[in-house]
Amino acid sequence: MRTDDLLHRALNLEFLTAEEGVFLFENASTAELAYVGNELRKHHVPGNIVTWIIDRNSNTTNVCIANCKFCNFYRRPGHEEAYITSIEEYKQKIEETFAFGGEQLLLQGGHHPDLGLEYYTKLFKELKELYPNLKLHALGPPEIAHIAKLEQASHTEVLKALKESGLDSLPGAGAEILSDRVRRLISKGKCGGQEWLDVMRAAHQLRITTSATMMFGHIETNLERMEHLVALREVQAEKPEDAKGFLAYIGWPFQDMDTILKKIKRARNTVTGNEYVRMLAMGRIMLPNVVNHQASWLTVGKKVGQVCLHSGANDFGSIMIEENVVSAAGANHRFTANGIQEAIRGAGFTPKLRNQEYEFRDLPDNIKQQELDRTTIIVD
Repeated sequence: MRTDDLLHRALNLEFLTAEEGVFLFENASTAELAYVGNELRKHHVPGNIVTWIIDRNSNTTNVCIANCKFCNFYRRPGHEEAYITSIEEYKQKIEETFAFGGEQLLLQGGHHPDLGLEYYTKLFKELKELYPNLKLHALGPPEIAHIAKLEQASHTEVLKALKESGLDSLPGAGAEILSDRVRRLISKGKCGGQEWLDVMRAAHQLRITTSATMMFGHIETNLERMEHLVALREVQAEKPEDAKGFLAYIGWPFQDMDTILKKIKRARNTVTGNEYVRMLAMGRIMLPNVVNHQASWLTVGKKVGQVCLHSGANDFGSIMIEENVVSAAGANHRFTANGIQEAIRGAGFTPKLRNQEYEFRDLPDNIKQQELDRTTIIVD
C-alpha cells in the first residue's frame, strides 16, 4: 500500500477498507490527512460556513445498570443520589433553553430497570403538549435496546412508538467502539456493537434522523477504530434513499478523570491534539457518505477545535447549556453563544446557527443584540 494512492482514492470518495485506513492513519502525515479531510469537507459542504447549535443536554435519570467503566455519572438503583427528572424540572430547563435561544433538548439517561416504553412515550407526549415547538433529540441505541428488552418488543416497535410520541431524532450515544472485545471490557451491560448498528438500521427505515459517534483513546486498537468507521459507513449505505440516516459524525477522546476504566484497566486518555485532528480527518476519509462532521471542542478545547475546521469538520456543535455525563469525567471546556461564534470566525469561517436537521436558523433576538453590542464595542 502507498499513502498517496490511498489519499487519491479517498479524494474520489472511494470506500477504503479498515486495513487501508490503519495504514493511512499510521503512515500519512498530519498535513496530508488534514488536506484530504478539508477537500472532502468542501465537496460535501461547499462554502465558508461552519454551523453551531443551541441546545441542552439533560438527563431523564442517573439510575443505570449498564455499569460502564468510563462513566462517573450513573448511580445504581436505590443509591441516595439517584433521581428521575420531574416534569417541573423539565419545564424549568426547557424554558431556560428557550430563553437562551435554543429549541432542542438532547435528552438521555441511564438503563433504569423500571422505566419502560410507557414512561418514555408519556414523557415525550407531555413535553410536546407543553412545548409544541420543542425538538426532542433523545435517547440512543443502548437505551432503545434496553427498553426493547424490558418490553420484549422489537427495536422497530419501540422506535415507532417513540416517534409517534414526539421523538424527532436519535443521537448516536453509546457507540464507544463497536467492537465486542472492547465493549465486554468497558461497557458489558450495554448492547453489543451489532445491536447498536441494528437499532440505527431500524431508525433509518422509519426515516428517523440519527447521528454517529465514536469514543476513542482507551483500550481499542487502531484497527478497531477503523472497523468502527467501516461499520457506520455500511449502515449508512443501506439506508432508504429518501432517509437522511446518519446526518452527522462526532468523535471524541475518552475522558478519564476518576473513572473505573482508568483505575482498573489503567486506560488513560493519551490522545493529543495532533492525534485528534488526525482522527477527525480519518472520519472524513472513511465516511464519505456522511455529510456533516463535528469537532468536539467540549473535550479538546477551542484551539484544537479550530484546527479541525481546516481538517474536515464543518460543525462546531453546541454551546452546551447543560452537560453532565462527559463533564463528570473531566471535559470542562465551555462556550457562550458569542464565544462559539468568535471561535469560528477566528478560524476564518462564517458561523451559522442550525437546528438538528442541519437547517439554518436565524439568530434569536437576544443573541442578535449581543452581536450588535459586540460590534459596537469593537468599533469604539
